[in-house]
Amino acid sequence: MIINVENKKYDRIPIKTHLIDKTDEILDVVGKYAASEIKKGDILFISEKAVAVTQSRSFFVTDIKPSKMATFISKFVTRSPYGIGLGMPETMEMAIRECGLPKILLASVVGGFTKKVLGRSGDFYRIAGPKARSIDGPTSGTIPPLNKCVVLGPENPDKVAKSIEDKFNVPCLIIDANDLGQDILGFSNKTLKDNVHFYEKLISDNPLGQGHQQTPMGLIRKVN
Repeated sequence: MIINVENKKYDRIPIKTHLIDKTDEILDVVGKYAASEIKKGDILFISEKAVAVTQSRSFFVTDIKPSKMATFISKFVTRSPYGIGLGMPETMEMAIRECGLPKILLASVVGGFTKKVLGRSGDFYRIAGPKARSIDGPTSGTIPPLNKCVVLGPENPDKVAKSIEDKFNVPCLIIDANDLGQDILGFSNKTLKDNVHFYEKLISDNPLGQGHQQTPMGLIRKVN
C-alpha cells in the first residue's frame, strides 16, 4: 500500500471494521477500531459511504418511488462498468431530491450537448456537483445489504471530520473514491483543504477498496 507522491513515500493502512449500519455512531467506530492504531503525523481517512450509513442516508431501492422525470433523465446518463451511477430511475430520483430538479435538468442538457457535439463525457456530473457524484447505486460487488441500496453522500462532512480530529487528535478526511476517480468531501481543518490535490493523489488508487473488503477507514503515514 506504499505510494510515491511528490518524491516522498506514504503508506496507506486500511482498517477493518464490523459491517457499519445506521445504529452506529462514526465517532464510536473510529474509537473502537482506529484510535489505538494512530501515530503522530498520521492522517485518518474514512469512506463517505460509512459516514452516510451512520446518518441513515442509505435507502433500499425497493423503497424509492422514482418520478416520471427521474425515469426519463436516467435514460441519458452513461453507465460506468464500475457502477450504475445515476443511470437508473431510483438513483436519479435521489439526485433530484438532493440537488433540485433545475440543477439536474441543466446538467442533463449541457452534459448531453457536450457529449454529442464535442465527444466529451463527464460534464453532467461536473455540473450536478459533489452531491450527485457521491450517490452510490446498488452493485453486485458491494457488500450486502448495501448491494440493494442507494447511498447518498454524507451530511456536513467537514463537521464530521472536525469532530473526529477534535476527539482523537488526528487530521481527518472524508473521501469518495472508486476506480474511476476520487473526491474529498470532508476536511477536518483548513490545512488539509488547502492541499486537496495532494491528498487526492494519495488516495488515487482507491486504497480502501469498494467491495467486500470491509475496510471503510485507513491511515495515511509518511514512510521515512
